[in-house]
Amino acid sequence: MTTTTTAPADPTVGGRHGWRIVSALAITSTIGYGTLYYAFAVLLGPIAASLDASTTAVTGALTASVLAGALIAIPVGRWLDRHGGRTLMTGGSITATALLIAWSQVHTIGQLYAVMIGIGITGAMVLYEPAFAVIVSWFTPDRRPTALLAVTVVAGFASTIFMPLTGILVAHLGWRDALLTLAAIHGTVTIPLHALTIRTPPHATPSTPAAPPVHAERQAAARAAMRDRRFWILAAALIAHGAATSTIGVHLVGYLTSRGHPATFAATTAGLLGVLSVTGRLVLTTARRRLPLTTIVATVFAIQAVAVLAMPVTSGSRVGAVITVTGFGLGFGIASLATPALLADRYGTTAYATIAGRLTAPVTTAKAVAPLLAATLLSHGGYHLLLAAVTSACLLAAIGMRSMGSKSGRDEHDGKPS
Repeated sequence: MTTTTTAPADPTVGGRHGWRIVSALAITSTIGYGTLYYAFAVLLGPIAASLDASTTAVTGALTASVLAGALIAIPVGRWLDRHGGRTLMTGGSITATALLIAWSQVHTIGQLYAVMIGIGITGAMVLYEPAFAVIVSWFTPDRRPTALLAVTVVAGFASTIFMPLTGILVAHLGWRDALLTLAAIHGTVTIPLHALTIRTPPHATPSTPAAPPVHAERQAAARAAMRDRRFWILAAALIAHGAATSTIGVHLVGYLTSRGHPATFAATTAGLLGVLSVTGRLVLTTARRRLPLTTIVATVFAIQAVAVLAMPVTSGSRVGAVITVTGFGLGFGIASLATPALLADRYGTTAYATIAGRLTAPVTTAKAVAPLLAATLLSHGGYHLLLAAVTSACLLAAIGMRSMGSKSGRDEHDGKPS
């Protein structure tokens, strides 16, 4: 079987087709997140009513979906390093479209869980992680940040586009036909874009059974990353930060309403997180021209800690609530942009997807589990204990990121650890 691996990037790589791939992945990531993830929040109530199930039971299906995506991240990373993204992402798009159709036909909570687990698996095949792996393989370090930024900025508006769209569709068609419409959008756009646009980079080196050193080099790079203390520091920082952001994302509306704000204001203010995630990514890309990436990310994480720490004092007023949410929101999506840059800079591109998959699995698991653990904290210590835990997590993430240091851990040209 013929596979490919990515050799050190050539300065001419990227080119016109590279930017076509970026445009395609920006569109498919937006639609993927909008239909496979963000639509769930709008569909939650109607599905619970239709299935005669509690909202807790239905919400558990989303948790199961996220956990399934975390479990599949490691084998997906290995596949991407060996075969590239075209077959995986095209097959994932076809399967995801079929699962959206199946979702519209569920009649029991068990069927819902089965479909959502499948959606979690296919999401790991078509969303950010495989998209980043494709982009990392195509672009040199100087062009890579712009390419990654383009995808994350566009996809950052997925909730802004698809949550209102899903609401309109549910209001006019009902939740089952709304899902069929979303399936049609997903299949019509993402399948051809993945199939026709994604290609093997022109600088990729073919690997066959007759050329085993390529596979050995990839395994050696992945093992070296696992032995690197900084990889585990990065993992710990991202796990802490992922837990903090997912906790705030789920519980922010409840906290603001507990402070006496109307539900509409609380929901609108929480909705700023999506827009601010885009703002944070723009700030990161601009600032990294002058400052080390780890310093910027650590600073943003620290700002988030200060914002959450200030919430009990400031969020009683509307202005104070908006200010503190803004401070936290600047870091809401920054990790998704910083992580591929950090991994590629330190470990190169030979085994990028394998290494990224090993990092994604625990981080995604933390994001899925943290809101449930936060609910336990709420029942025992209220929001003060919850906010203290989030503040501590952000501080730990900031300290961990800062300890990563400002220098790349490898020479991008020869692909060997420094």
